[in-house]
Amino acid sequence: MNEVVKVGMADLKVIAEYGILTTLGLGSCVGIALYDKTTKIAGLAHIMLPSSKLIKNNQNKAKFADTAVELLLEIMTDMKASKRHITAKIAGGAQMFSFKEKASELLNIGERNVLATIETLNQHNIPIIAQDTGGSYGRTIELYAENGILIVKTIGHGIKTL
Repeated sequence: MNEVVKVGMADLKVIAEYGILTTLGLGSCVGIALYDKTTKIAGLAHIMLPSSKLIKNNQNKAKFADTAVELLLEIMTDMKASKRHITAKIAGGAQMFSFKEKASELLNIGERNVLATIETLNQHNIPIIAQDTGGSYGRTIELYAENGILIVKTIGHGIKTL
C-alpha cells in the first residue's frame, strides 16, 4: 500500500521505493520532484523563493530553489541514490495576481522561481525531463516513488501525468 507523505510549504521530503510524496497549493511556489529510477528514491521540495543569497542566517533550506535542490540531492545520495541517475520534474510557478507592467517583472515571483529552479538543476547537471509551469492557476502534485510518475492536478485545467 502506498503511504502518502505530505510536503508542506517551504518543506522537503525523501522516500524510497514505495509511497507518494504530495504537496498542495502550488501557486507561485515551485514543486521540485527528483527521482532516481535505479534505486526508486524520490524527493520533493515545495520552494517559495528563488534564492537564499539575499537572506542572512537562513534557517530553512527548503524555502529557496538553490538550497532546496542541494539539500534534496544530499539526502537522496545519502540514501544511496546516484546523482547521475537523478532526473527532475517541476511544476508550479504561476503568476497568481496581475500587476501593472513596470512592477510585474520584479513581482512575478512564480516566473523567477521557475527560472531559479531550472538554473540550479542545470548547475547540478540534473536533467529536467518534464515540467508544468506558469499560467495563473494553482496546482497540487503527487510523486510516485515506485515509478517516478508526477501527477499534476488543477482546478479548471484537469489532471496531467508527467
